[in-house]
Amino acid sequence: MDQSKFQQRPSLREAAPVPRFFLYGEPLQQVDETFVHVETIAYRSRRYDWRIRAHIHSDLNQLLFIRHGSGTMQMEAQQLPIQAPALLLAPATVVHGFEFARGTRGFVVTAAQPLIRTLQRREPQLRRVFAAPACLALGTDAAAVVELAMLIDRLRRETVWQAPANRLAAEACLASVMIAALRLLPADGSGNALLRGPSATLVDRFRDLLDERCRKGWRIERYARELAVSPAKLRAACLAIIGEPPRQLLHERVLLEARRALTYTDLTIAQTAYQLGFSDPGYFSRFFSTHTGESPQAFKIRTAR
Repeated sequence: MDQSKFQQRPSLREAAPVPRFFLYGEPLQQVDETFVHVETIAYRSRRYDWRIRAHIHSDLNQLLFIRHGSGTMQMEAQQLPIQAPALLLAPATVVHGFEFARGTRGFVVTAAQPLIRTLQRREPQLRRVFAAPACLALGTDAAAVVELAMLIDRLRRETVWQAPANRLAAEACLASVMIAALRLLPADGSGNALLRGPSATLVDRFRDLLDERCRKGWRIERYARELAVSPAKLRAACLAIIGEPPRQLLHERVLLEARRALTYTDLTIAQTAYQLGFSDPGYFSRFFSTHTGESPQAFKIRTAR
């Protein structure tokens, strides 16, 4: 490792507005609810001279497993040293960046927020995994290092081939990786877990409430009232953390439920509309068409199994 060059680089902290990416360096795009991606640390870091500048993913959570090497991790305003073996957790909407020593080896697991939240609803204890950023040293737990490497490699294989039921297999592998991470987290919540700011916490609470009440047909004002904040404060928090107003998050969450109902149930279009809190199936059809570019009926036919 060229230690002198590594130490002389400037701070990860950026003066310019924090950029938002899909994967680092890639333009923003709509995130598929089942999206899971695994790549090596070197794959992306090498092209950026081993420095991943501070950035945000609005709808993607990342787990980094550092098998060999070292570096520096930025999470919000804090910077922490990385010494392999280590496990790093970067939740969606958290400003994060990394500076790795040349030749650092490991994996980055990226998963869509809807998929993570689905797994967390099935097993509430998994909410701890991406509840806050974390940097966990694994130096004294050789068995955990071997197991985590094996699980991530299995997940990687399921994301790159077209074997039968590979999406379900990838989801199962992701659940196993998250369970392994959960078991490595200190029971008392310590271990370099970094506290989230009040705006990020408010956005998290809003997303939790959307999961619970998105079928109620509530307006943003009702959500704000339930969260004990003004609509203006909720809007400011959402814009600051994810760059979108709360109405956009509400629409995306309702559309996610609509797509699931149209794909996996035998409900009619009207029944789907009523189930999602729409009083007029015609308005639901217009809403769906406006935001997806096709009618609910066309979507249902196209995704028929």
